[in-house]
Amino acid sequence: MQEQIDDSKIFQFLFMELVYSFQNMAIMQLGKIVNPVTSKVEKNLPQAKATIDMLRMLKEKTKNNLSPEEEKLVEQVVLNLQLNYVDEVERDKKEAEKPKSE
Repeated sequence: MQEQIDDSKIFQFLFMELVYSFQNMAIMQLGKIVNPVTSKVEKNLPQAKATIDMLRMLKEKTKNNLSPEEEKLVEQVVLNLQLNYVDEVERDKKEAEKPKSE
């Protein structure tokens, strides 16, 4: 019985770590932080969207199987990333609309 309790806590920690890993990857793909491999800020919105979609899928597939803390974390991370994604898409649209002389 003790082994199951330990596994449950370990799995909760690992799940949260997985969500944070996806979050960090998406933030990097949104161009918000430096890529530690290249030491450059690299924006790639299609990759960011794919990462956000993976988190959305994970949220849907684990529905009714998460602790309240896990559910809240996934919900907050997905919402935050979606808002940042929309912000970056809008920023890119505004940049594209600017006259070239600026």
